[in-house]
Amino acid sequence: MGDLREPLRELTGCGLPEALEVMGERWAFMILRASFNGLHHFEEFLTELGIARNILSNRLAKLVEHGILDRQPCAEDRRRIEYRLTEKGFDLLPAMLALRQWGQKYGAEMTENPVLVDEFDRLPIGPVSILAHDGRILGPKDLWLVKPEDLGKRADGTVAVPGDALGMGDYADLARQVAAE
Repeated sequence: MGDLREPLRELTGCGLPEALEVMGERWAFMILRASFNGLHHFEEFLTELGIARNILSNRLAKLVEHGILDRQPCAEDRRRIEYRLTEKGFDLLPAMLALRQWGQKYGAEMTENPVLVDEFDRLPIGPVSILAHDGRILGPKDLWLVKPEDLGKRADGTVAVPGDALGMGDYADLARQVAAE
């Protein structure tokens, strides 16, 4: 990753410590997983997850406090509360899928059931990957740390111009990627 290193003792220059402060324990991810699976009510989480009531209450409050879940009165019974994923919560889906895939690859032998698929063709999703701004799949050797003022400056002195970023539904050119390797 080059000659430059992150200041590892400094916690403010990296988002990882902040993310771990919010999501760095098992029950937070299990609640998030349950939310992605359509659970919204305290009693549903309690029953489905087998979590202690006090731990669930604490974790839900923390996820609401950090804007991962939104706490709303239920439309049909305003005395009941629903917990809904926020945009910030939905943004954790790639991280959760990456951890899930890592666990399936290196954890105990397991058969995924049900299988997470692409709605379009009902085939299993591919591995979560690190993508460049233009959609190229990157590996560990492709990653480099630079100072903010050196963004876009290549090793040969030329300056890169960002291409169009990929958006939802766009295709990464995997054939081009394979040919380049």
